[in-house]
Amino acid sequence: MAAARTLFIEKGYAETSTPEIVAAAGLTRGALYHHFTDKQALFRAVVEQESATVAAEIEAGASNETPSAIDALMEGSRAYFDAMIRPGRAKLLLLEGPAVLGRKSMDEIDAEHGARTLLEGLTEALAETNRQGLPLGPLSEMLSAAFDRAALAISEGADPRPYQEGIEALLSGLIRQS
Repeated sequence: MAAARTLFIEKGYAETSTPEIVAAAGLTRGALYHHFTDKQALFRAVVEQESATVAAEIEAGASNETPSAIDALMEGSRAYFDAMIRPGRAKLLLLEGPAVLGRKSMDEIDAEHGARTLLEGLTEALAETNRQGLPLGPLSEMLSAAFDRAALAISEGADPRPYQEGIEALLSGLIRQS
């Protein structure tokens, strides 16, 4: 899958052929199709693996030593940007993934990994400040969109500091609003 990931990032899904993938991986087409029904199934596996890696990096970045759920959420936001700065990751997860797999499939993948992490962190932080009655699902989705837009800008060369500061201000305002 590493060879496929590299090619999907360098050339994009549409311009990457299965013969290129098997040559780069040192496999036969038969071996590829033994594990994956087609190129799209391989691409989905690459996206799922990448999404799981991002979620694991976020969870590792929001350490158990953090004094509060709010601090953990802030650490998690920094960990997200650190995870997404890996070359090609934003392209794979935020551009190619939705274009190839469709929004519904990407939502399923995100629900399995990143959405769960953000929703849990938001829920715990809001509970810590006794904020009640907020629509947590939609809020989590809107925050996720803000994170993703920032990650795209950063991947295209924008300075990450203002985006991190903006996300932290957004989270702080949401959580600490009385």
